[in-house]
Amino acid sequence: MLRSEPRRRKPKPTALASEKAPSPGLRRRMMMLLVRGVLVAVALVLGLIALFGAVNPPTTPYMLSEGRRLGGVDQAWVPLDEIAPIMARAAVAAEDAEFCAHWGLDLHAIRLAAAEGGGRGASTISQQVAKNVFLWQGRSWARKALEAGVTPVMEALWSKRRILEVYLNVAEFGEGVFGVEAAAQRHFGVGASELSEVQAARLAAILPDPKHRDPANPSDDLRARARSILDGAATIEADGRAACFEPPSR
Repeated sequence: MLRSEPRRRKPKPTALASEKAPSPGLRRRMMMLLVRGVLVAVALVLGLIALFGAVNPPTTPYMLSEGRRLGGVDQAWVPLDEIAPIMARAAVAAEDAEFCAHWGLDLHAIRLAAAEGGGRGASTISQQVAKNVFLWQGRSWARKALEAGVTPVMEALWSKRRILEVYLNVAEFGEGVFGVEAAAQRHFGVGASELSEVQAARLAAILPDPKHRDPANPSDDLRARARSILDGAATIEADGRAACFEPPSR
């Protein structure tokens, strides 16, 4: 009696060539394309930073986004020399009292924020400008990492006066209101150069939450914060922490 041979299993079909891992040559080409893309992006950002050191940014990503949402925004650019000096001091006192001392990142404030579990803000005015002009809103780690890279470069290429000038012209001061000139006109019916001490302090006081605070009809808490900001503005003027952005004639 003849024995039947065991049936041989058919070999599994091999993967298609397109499903195989890329060849070393293809991997090198892909890596080169990635490196070139990164270099182009870096060059573009560096070029924009250098350009906006002398040319006023026509808009920002956030202004464009809000403009689409609201059907337009209110902004009018004014040079720092045409902004009441108290407004500049009030903004620095409110948002970044060590503005003249750091190189874009306030490491002491960052350590405090980390120790307090992120409940404390650590962004300098320079970081806010980097975010508003070159990046996007939000709290993602990717944006924070880019912000940490862009900010020192901007500090190296721009003067402190330029950084503060851009900040005061692109900061949000109410829904659809950007820049201190539009804010002064909207809330108080005056130009940025005509702001009083109290008006400037109240505008600075709304900066952390501009959509939900009204400098023209301030709450008791906002009034108290404005008084504290005025005290801080007087202090940084007296101790020299305003020297890097005050007009040379002062």
